[in-house]
Amino acid sequence: MLKKIPKILSPDLVHALMKMGHGDEIVLADANFPGHSLHSNVIRCDGIGIPPLLDAILELLPLDPYAEHQAALMSVVPGDPVVPTVWDTYRGIVASHDASATLAFEERFAFYGRAKSAYAVVMTGEEALYGNIILKKGVV
Repeated sequence: MLKKIPKILSPDLVHALMKMGHGDEIVLADANFPGHSLHSNVIRCDGIGIPPLLDAILELLPLDPYAEHQAALMSVVPGDPVVPTVWDTYRGIVASHDASATLAFEERFAFYGRAKSAYAVVMTGEEALYGNIILKKGVV
């Protein structure tokens, strides 16, 4: 065990966060996300919802202040009646770690494209629809 590393973070996830450089992105994917078909570097966090994982990751991961947006969410597909209430939770968690951070919205397939070029995809047990979020790493 190590001090000050949130216990919810697996060694593989901490390792990935450490290896990421400035501008690299990591996807926190909901349980429906096609992570394995989009990316070869997939970290499993089954059974864990994104809100506590996001909070723990942001204890360690600085967000990129030079980017236009420090995080991105997948936009609701036009015509889908879903209202993703989890987004408000994400905004609150991000703001509690970085008050100046902003979130962008990406169309579904643009989000998938961005996920393909991310450093890693973290597959979670999050069941909220449109519960995916991309984080852009900054500097310390």
